[in-house]
Amino acid sequence: MTAPLPFFVYGTLRPGAYNHDRLLRGRTTAEEEARLPGALLHDGPGYPYAVPGEGTVTGTLVTAAPEAYGELLGALDRMEGDAGYERTAVETVRLRDGGTVRAWTYVASPGTALGPLIPTGDWFRPCPADHGRGRGLSDPDPPDRA
Repeated sequence: MTAPLPFFVYGTLRPGAYNHDRLLRGRTTAEEEARLPGALLHDGPGYPYAVPGEGTVTGTLVTAAPEAYGELLGALDRMEGDAGYERTAVETVRLRDGGTVRAWTYVASPGTALGPLIPTGDWFRPCPADHGRGRGLSDPDPPDRA
């Protein structure tokens, strides 16, 4: 049986992004900011890929509701596997207290084509002046629609 670890998410599964709303909303008991040391982040075809490396990836530590865990794990494995990821256990760092938490995350499978490196390690803010627009987030300043 798979250990019920939380998930470290860093792209479209983060709060405010489209896959979070579709797959995680209402199925979690906690969501807190975290970092994944020892990893680099690369852009991909509409979503990012983490790979081992000398850097830090910004994301969210998500704890699934116990009654939703098995179904959620299966759904995430299917979605991420189809997109060139594999699930692995990692050591993350919670921002609120610096505590280390073992978690599942999805990293690029061997042979997956990677896009450019995201130097900030944060897919929502790929460069220091970016505020997350165009990264699966709701636009904080949507255009007026008639």
